[in-house]
Amino acid sequence: MPKKKIVILGAGYGGLRTLKKLQNMHPEAEIFIVNKNDYHCETTSLHEVAAGTAEAEQICYPIDSVIDLRQTQFIKDKVAAIDRPNKQVILEAHEALPYDYLLIALGFESETFGISGINEHALAISDIPSVEKIRKHIIHEFACWKKDRDDRHLSIVVGGAGFTSFEFLGEATNRMPELAQQMQIDPRKVRIFCIEPSPNVLPMFDRKLAQYASEQLSERGVAFVIGRVSRVRANEIYYKNGQEEQCLQAGTFIWTGGVRGSSVIDASGFQQTRGRVSVHEDLSVPGNQEILIIGDCSEMIDPSTGRPFPATAQIAMQQADIAAHNLNAMVNGEPLLPFRYKFKGTVCSLGKNDALGEVMGRKVKGLPAAFMKKVIDNRSLAKIGGLETMLKKGRFSFNK
Repeated sequence: MPKKKIVILGAGYGGLRTLKKLQNMHPEAEIFIVNKNDYHCETTSLHEVAAGTAEAEQICYPIDSVIDLRQTQFIKDKVAAIDRPNKQVILEAHEALPYDYLLIALGFESETFGISGINEHALAISDIPSVEKIRKHIIHEFACWKKDRDDRHLSIVVGGAGFTSFEFLGEATNRMPELAQQMQIDPRKVRIFCIEPSPNVLPMFDRKLAQYASEQLSERGVAFVIGRVSRVRANEIYYKNGQEEQCLQAGTFIWTGGVRGSSVIDASGFQQTRGRVSVHEDLSVPGNQEILIIGDCSEMIDPSTGRPFPATAQIAMQQADIAAHNLNAMVNGEPLLPFRYKFKGTVCSLGKNDALGEVMGRKVKGLPAAFMKKVIDNRSLAKIGGLETMLKKGRFSFNK
């Protein structure tokens, strides 16, 4: 009889970790992994490329370095939709790919919440092309200022005060003074704003840690503005605090106000909320036991809070370990395991040699937190890309 086909969609933290674990199990099945790029990107470091403190190649490595060609075939293509009745994946450039068992580990997309002008005038931190665009855009704006002396070119506005926002702001406050000096611009003329509807920044952290972060960024020149972004126009970001609408003028607007799961979920007719499907404890889709979903496109309720788990790399990698076991179990006709999340701590970078976080029940900030951030990043590289990848791409210096 022909072997069963296991198809993995996405080569992010969840997809690639699942593949690595699954290959170690040597299932009696053909394995396929589909990704739009031939590289894996450490998305938790995208903000560094956006700010210009890291190069894209520093946070990427080839998918081939993880694939065992004796078991797995890689298809470089974009997923258009999933044809569940016929159990096949519709691809943009290749023929439809049939599956017996499917893992959806597709990534996130920026959520606009219907705000007028976001798609046309805002920049997003979502993938390598998007952050390279931000980096080039800021340099271009600085160069324009030298021609017309319009101070809007030197103003950067970030919409949102969550994890990604603060990590970008941390890098930007390190990088922008250096960039200004390189371009012979007075660094004091560069202005950075952060707009957030609530004064409670970084809601996932202890309030004292969140206050530390906002104070550190304020000392570096970030101006925090309370308000909800209402609309965006070219060089104009409108926001409301109450009924009154106000405007910030800036040449650069970076929107980090929210994310959603891949649009493929909606295109495939899944019952979903903002691109996330509520899955069973074993990560399977209600009504489609042969489909598992992890990462940004899955929704699971945290029993301790009654709210969905946040879509983080840590959760995606833990889900991946269970997904690999369950895919192998389905091939063998064995029982599936439930997913149980174990919080191991999280750290938010504030740029070079500064961070804040909670690790093993302890609150850390400053240099110790920055050290832990590097440990976490290196551990991720080792768990997915292997020791060789970690040694090539790892963070070992406090000068970066």
